[in-house]
Amino acid sequence: MELLRDSVDSGASIGFLAPLPAQDGREFCAPCAASLRPAACCWARTWMESSSARHRAEVQKLLVLQAFRGRGIAKALMAALERKAAELGRWLLVLDTVPRQPAEKLYEHLGYIRAGVVPDYAESSSGAFDPTVIFYKRLA
Repeated sequence: MELLRDSVDSGASIGFLAPLPAQDGREFCAPCAASLRPAACCWARTWMESSSARHRAEVQKLLVLQAFRGRGIAKALMAALERKAAELGRWLLVLDTVPRQPAEKLYEHLGYIRAGVVPDYAESSSGAFDPTVIFYKRLA
């Protein structure tokens, strides 16, 4: 819960607006709370329900506490996620992030390819609408 609140409060575009209501955070974190480390976590989703999408997965959330950023944690999480995706036969990963934020540079550094920008994609806590940049990476 602290990790989610810290990420939302620092402006991460992860589907929540600041300030994060405690109940929303608890409900979101409950399914995986026992397996989360306190400093960072990563969520991915596969499209197993679609027979035409068994080769891909979406990286949905990459969260690192502000106090622990810059230590290679996000890079290590992404490497672990990519290994697991490959084990599962998922060789195409997609993700999105807010442009001009540190995550954008991280994904570029990790070999993700910028596919384009969608304007006005998500509402921010300030009430403005932010764009998102879409990335993909082929693992095979």
